[in-house]
Amino acid sequence: VSQIQSLSFSPLQMAYSDSDPGENQTISDGFILVGFSYLNELQILLFLVLLVIFLVALMGNLLVILLVKLNPTLHTPMYFFLVNLSFLEIGYITSVFPQLLVHLLVEEKTISLAGCAAQMYVITIIGLTECCLLAAMAYDRYVAIRHPLHYTTIMSGRVCAKLAGSSWFIGISVEVAQTTWIFSLPFCGSHRIHHFFCDIPPVLKMACADTSKHEIMVLTVSVVFIMGPFFLIILSYILIIPTILKLPSAEGRRKAFSTCSSHLMVVTLFYGTALFTYLLPKSSSTPERDLMVSLMNSILIPLSNPLIYTLRNKEVKGAFRKTVEKS
Repeated sequence: VSQIQSLSFSPLQMAYSDSDPGENQTISDGFILVGFSYLNELQILLFLVLLVIFLVALMGNLLVILLVKLNPTLHTPMYFFLVNLSFLEIGYITSVFPQLLVHLLVEEKTISLAGCAAQMYVITIIGLTECCLLAAMAYDRYVAIRHPLHYTTIMSGRVCAKLAGSSWFIGISVEVAQTTWIFSLPFCGSHRIHHFFCDIPPVLKMACADTSKHEIMVLTVSVVFIMGPFFLIILSYILIIPTILKLPSAEGRRKAFSTCSSHLMVVTLFYGTALFTYLLPKSSSTPERDLMVSLMNSILIPLSNPLIYTLRNKEVKGAFRKTVEKS
């Protein structure tokens, strides 16, 4: 059931504004991801830039996993969680970027209904799991700063495995249920999604049924399972910072802040870009701006995490030098 749209079109909307003979028919063969079609010839330049970023992000996260595996000095809880984080980033970029790169080169920017569902499954599972994993990493820093003498006992291998496993379990169980419910809806209309991947908001707009319950569900998941871990992270650092400030030596305070700074930067980037993407006022929103914001969000996190944890970390840089010398 199509609704009357505004008569003012942006270049992105005009790129695919021709009438569709199946406008009111139920969608069964998939969607068209409009993406960056409005850029015309500049799509080739964007392809080259994103290809480089994709390869750098992929190699950076693979390097982190390899370094941790090959160096026993890095077999600690913090780097165990970092390996899980790198696996998540690899899963995210490989579910989004290859398709985006292909669509920048071809005219038919189609994705099947099953492919769209699969992409949403992967992206939402990774996003929610990362929220929970960042909270687990904050707890690790809390124990390291507040209870240093009991750190190895509290953060045992079994506890770390449970924390990581719980993060994956929450991400998979919640998002499989949510995505399955979303794709139980009938879809109809122009088939055209004004995005470069199958995200929840643009896909829900394609539904020709009442989506109010689904929107409430999405909001509930966001509050409980996305903002919930964020508040746990904030609480952890509310308890950590006074402990650091009470340390007697300036060197001790510097080292303590240093162990937390990388995690804080990752949390700030992750939640900052997400809030910027989804909470900007819709009155000032345009399709082109929304696309660029989503693209920057997709680029920044997978690219920055390995850089933050390698360039700012003496242990990782030392492990890298040792690995190169052995090779």
